[in-house]
Amino acid sequence: MATENPFKAEFEKYRDQLNEMNDKRERLVKASRDVTQSSKKVIFQVHRVGKHNQQTVLNQAEKDIEGVTTQHVSRIAKELQGNDNDAWKLRRAYSPGMQEYVEAATVLEFCKSGKLLTLADLNNRLTKLSDPSTSPLKINLSDYLLGIGDLTGELMRLAISQVADGEVEVANTICNFVRELYKDLSLVAPIMDDSYEMNKKMETMLQSLVKIENAECCYLNLCS
Repeated sequence: MATENPFKAEFEKYRDQLNEMNDKRERLVKASRDVTQSSKKVIFQVHRVGKHNQQTVLNQAEKDIEGVTTQHVSRIAKELQGNDNDAWKLRRAYSPGMQEYVEAATVLEFCKSGKLLTLADLNNRLTKLSDPSTSPLKINLSDYLLGIGDLTGELMRLAISQVADGEVEVANTICNFVRELYKDLSLVAPIMDDSYEMNKKMETMLQSLVKIENAECCYLNLCS
C-alpha cells in the first residue's frame, strides 16, 4: 500500500500561495493600467486651461481626478489593504499607475494654487479607500518623487502655451517653480532606491527647464 507523501500537503499549500500571489499581481497590473490611462485624461483636461475657461476646466479636472481615485486607485487599495508586505513585494505591478496619478494630481494642484501637492496631502486623500480597521494604501516616497519628475514635463508644456498666449509672467512663475524643483530633487535623486530611473527623469527635467527659458527669451527678443 502506497504511503502518503508527507511533503505533498505542504507543497500544495505553497502552490496555492504562489497562484494567489500571481493572480493578485495580474489584477494590480490591470488596475495600474487603468489608473494610468484615466490620469492621462486628467492631464489632457488640465492642458485645455486658458484665460477665459480656467475655472470650468479645473472644476472638470477635479471631478475627473476624483473619478480616478474612487474607480481605479480604490482597486489597488482593495488588493493591498492590511498587507504592507504585499505592497512592497508587488510594487512593480502598480508603480507606473501611481506615478501617473501623482503627476495628474500635482499638475492640477499647481494650476489651482501654484503650489506643490505634498505626499502627506496626497495620501490623506486615499485614506477613505481602505477599511478603517486596516492600514490604508499609501503612495510610497519613490513613486511620489518619480511622479514629480514627470510633472515638470507637463509644466513645461503649460509654460510654453502661456508664452504663446503672451502670458510671459505666468510662464516665468512656472519656470521658477520648475527650477526650484530641479534644484531640490538634485539633492535626493542620487540616494534614491530608484536612482537610475530618477536620474533619467532629472535629465528630462533639465531639458524641460531649458525649453521654458528658451521660449521666454525668444518671446522677449521678438518683443524688443
